[in-house]
Amino acid sequence: MDVNRSGYYKWRARQGTLSRYEQDRRILTQLLLEQHAKFPSYGYHRLAHVVRRQTSWLFSDNLAHKCCKQAGIRSKARRRPCVNPGATHVRYPNQVNGNWNANKPLELVVSDMTYLRHKGKLHEWVYVLDTFNNEIISHHLAKRHGDTAPYFKCLEDLKQKMDEQTHPLVLHTDQGSVYSSRAFAKAHEQYTILHSMSRAGTPTDNPIIEAVTGWIKQEMRIDFRFGQCDDLQTFLNNFVHYYNHHRPAYALNYKSPVQFKAEHGF
Repeated sequence: MDVNRSGYYKWRARQGTLSRYEQDRRILTQLLLEQHAKFPSYGYHRLAHVVRRQTSWLFSDNLAHKCCKQAGIRSKARRRPCVNPGATHVRYPNQVNGNWNANKPLELVVSDMTYLRHKGKLHEWVYVLDTFNNEIISHHLAKRHGDTAPYFKCLEDLKQKMDEQTHPLVLHTDQGSVYSSRAFAKAHEQYTILHSMSRAGTPTDNPIIEAVTGWIKQEMRIDFRFGQCDDLQTFLNNFVHYYNHHRPAYALNYKSPVQFKAEHGF
């Protein structure tokens, strides 16, 4: 068979044992499984980043994907379908138009409300996100259904942060009844805030906060067992701190929002 004699005996001696590469892949798969057990909503990109950060191993995302596929590791987060665009608001047109490249903090912020079902009760949670580093800069929980106070509290927090700067700010929201009201417009008329709105029923006009809302709600439910907490406000405060200071974000090259802002000198 024209086989080298020494090579044949080496091959025969290796039978039943794993090579160095096979051993490394098995260890990597186990590390990915451990992180997946902690964060079931994470995909293979973020799982690979967490393993690299904790072990200082150097490996490609492609290898992590192969290990996850072989081990049956899949993110438990669900994808949401796109919808057809609606009508533009008559008073506040879309000033952003897809240009989300903020160059500094508090240049372009977005706000939205989402529902959180906790122990059989539906709660309204309002928060403001800075698109420069995707940091949650303000959040408040409604005490009852239809309570408008959280919207104005978030606006007050935003105005306090604006007192420390001189450049104008763009606030992008949907066409919710509170955001469209005269009272909300009057509350910030003394500040250099340019109000921008998405088209009606078009979450793709506000993709950053819509995507973040979808992901963090699933992480709350899957990774942090949101339904088992007793104090919802304390849970949200702790989660926002984790999100801002510790959660690696793909859009920020797997830096946390606070780390990304600090590395850019802000």
